[in-house]
Amino acid sequence: MDLKGKVALVTGASRGIGAATARLLAAHGAAVAVNYFKSKEAAEKVVQSITDSGGTALAVPADVRKADEVRAMVEMTISKLGAVDILVLNAGASVPWKPFVELTTEEFENKVHGELQGFFHPLKVVIPDMLKRRSGCIVGISSGLSRHPGFGFSAHTTAKSAVDGLMKSLALELGPSGIRVNTVSPGLTRTDATAWLPEERIAATAQATPLKRVGEPEDIAGAVLLMVSDKARFITGAYLPVSGGQLML
Repeated sequence: MDLKGKVALVTGASRGIGAATARLLAAHGAAVAVNYFKSKEAAEKVVQSITDSGGTALAVPADVRKADEVRAMVEMTISKLGAVDILVLNAGASVPWKPFVELTTEEFENKVHGELQGFFHPLKVVIPDMLKRRSGCIVGISSGLSRHPGFGFSAHTTAKSAVDGLMKSLALELGPSGIRVNTVSPGLTRTDATAWLPEERIAATAQATPLKRVGEPEDIAGAVLLMVSDKARFITGAYLPVSGGQLML
């Protein structure tokens, strides 16, 4: 899975799944742009860990919900590292956890619209250059909740279902130009974003999982590495559950 000579841009890469993905892609030779929104110090630590191991990385700021910031982020990546060969869409809007009847219109719209913006803007900036070069690989990070809803996650399920549909549409449209588009769908994974969950709930999920544990960020990163490598050169439009067997298609 040699990624030498490739440039990867990972959104939301200052922590959790994004950080693990950035480190793993760099370990396999890619030069990695580590996107962050507010967590500059955390992003710089990810970059430092990569460079300390002999890799190449750059921290790039942007609120991926804003088109002008995304354009500046991609321009910085290109000027410092080169054209983007791999785009990993990991940044997501915060998740309101409450029953649908208690959700406000603003909470619902912020989640769904924010999630779509976080995919839409990077895609709009990166895809044209991939089309010119007739190559590229895009991976969207979804959630098992897009196929198997959980109580209180209606906004999250709706948002992730929307980006799942977008990824499939792009796989169809971009395939003739040599650009692969796939979705990686984590099950419950231990990150800062899930730290609020009670330990008993995590244990119950692990017990209901064939592999008898929940995911770690490195598990998801491994799936991303597979999908962006040449080992998956004939895979596009796929929805890959990384859930220890909890979601079987």
